[in-house]
Amino acid sequence: MEKVTVKQPTTLQEAIVYFNNPVNCRDYLVARRWPNGVTCPRCGSTNVLFLEKYNRWHCRDKHDAPQFTLKTGTIMEDSPIGLDKWLTAMWQMVNCKNGISSYEVHRAIGITQKSAWFLDHRIRLALTMGTINKLSGQIEADETFIGGKARNMHKAKRAEKITGTGGKDKTAVLGILERGGKVVTKVVSNTRKRTLQKELREKVVVGSAIFTDALKSYEGLTEFQHEVIDHAISYVEGECHTNGLENFWSLLKRGLNGTYVSVEPFHLFRYLDEAAYRFNNREFTDCERFDIAVRQIVDKRLTWKQLTGKETDDSRASPDF
Repeated sequence: MEKVTVKQPTTLQEAIVYFNNPVNCRDYLVARRWPNGVTCPRCGSTNVLFLEKYNRWHCRDKHDAPQFTLKTGTIMEDSPIGLDKWLTAMWQMVNCKNGISSYEVHRAIGITQKSAWFLDHRIRLALTMGTINKLSGQIEADETFIGGKARNMHKAKRAEKITGTGGKDKTAVLGILERGGKVVTKVVSNTRKRTLQKELREKVVVGSAIFTDALKSYEGLTEFQHEVIDHAISYVEGECHTNGLENFWSLLKRGLNGTYVSVEPFHLFRYLDEAAYRFNNREFTDCERFDIAVRQIVDKRLTWKQLTGKETDDSRASPDF
């Protein structure tokens, strides 16, 4: 098949109209998944035949399941939902600053809320950063706690959920920001020195300048140029501050509290990936941010059993949950 050059929609309205045509969906995805020509996702052969009547390809090499579609080997595999709905939902998720809930997706594209929730989580899987180079330069590190506010709970629910003060009944999250670069997040079991410093040493190049608050867990980072800002005294002292990460936490919690309302700790890392994706690609236009996401859907699979915890293979979920 000849290499296809496809026009990119630039707004949500254009995306809805453009992806309403199945041919446009096919051309757009083929141009990004197979820029040098369609290959069989099972054997890698280029000896494939397009069956236009069935909107799928047939691999002429001899092996099991020779036919495949655009969904094969992607986050969309085995999904009965059309590509027009998938791509519209993905456009909204990567471009809505505060996220978009499954209820909004279900009303917008006409599928059940349960299907929309499953679809949203599979899109979040495509937004994961995967393996990255260590961060370097000027680094901000900060921790936060995610969980419901006691004052917003019913008295009975508050007695059930809140058993201590501070972050005792919340989920701890560590954030590491490379100024002018990317943010990396991680759900952690606690905010003790061993836990936080292990993550910093794994993700930051030795010798980098690290700025943190006055939490004692950060003491002892001698292999870095470590500076501390005591928020009880001030928030900025020259280049020493954590305002970049505070900005990210603000965006994250605005989405969690205002859009998603309630997030189980078991799924929290997926929402962190979604927020980090939008933050890390904030300088791009909507169509560029969407284009990057579409190129990341291949070789990623999330089944319903994995999502609901009936089949565990996701090492990123904390064993404490």
